[in-house]
Amino acid sequence: MKYSNFLKIRLWSNNSSFVQLLGLCPVLAMTTSAINALGLGICTTFILTITNSIISVFKNIIPKNVRIPIFMLIVSSTVTCVEMILHAYRFNLYKALGVFIPLIVTNCIVIGRAESIAYKNSILVSFFDGLLTGLGATLAMFSIGSIREILGHGTLFFESNKIFHFLSINDFFTVFDKNKILILVVSPPGGFLILGFLIAFKNYLDKIKKK
Repeated sequence: MKYSNFLKIRLWSNNSSFVQLLGLCPVLAMTTSAINALGLGICTTFILTITNSIISVFKNIIPKNVRIPIFMLIVSSTVTCVEMILHAYRFNLYKALGVFIPLIVTNCIVIGRAESIAYKNSILVSFFDGLLTGLGATLAMFSIGSIREILGHGTLFFESNKIFHFLSINDFFTVFDKNKILILVVSPPGGFLILGFLIAFKNYLDKIKKK
């Protein structure tokens, strides 16, 4: 496979959120703001990259009939480490993401890549598969989160200091006046609507490119 295809498939053509529709619970729940979406995306990318690499290294000694419990053990250990790091160094982000950090253990994307890629390929392929698949999910979450925050709160990058400590709580953009916002888009039905519009827009762009 060409490197360009490897990149394109994971970031765009087979995007885990826009095409495979995997892991939608955290995608819809944590995309009410761009910063929360970015934080969850970074955590997911890190966990995907690390677990894919570890599973690939030990694939020859992991028995086939007990591989899923072993995958879960590796994933849950990595998620626990990430949760503890966030608790220690990014406590505000840790509080904002809440239960969705440990729930990454059950994310279909993580187990799916472990089974379909990491258990069958080299560490290099598995590492970049985890990295690019995670970045694809992060791109999707950040797109949804940015649109929902702009339309629903009238701001962009509010509370950016949750991730970037060198910024203050007042470092964000005001896009709309509070009287012009749409509360619907930050509600759960609004999350589904924005996701649907983005999937339709992606399909439209793909059709234009094919012509």
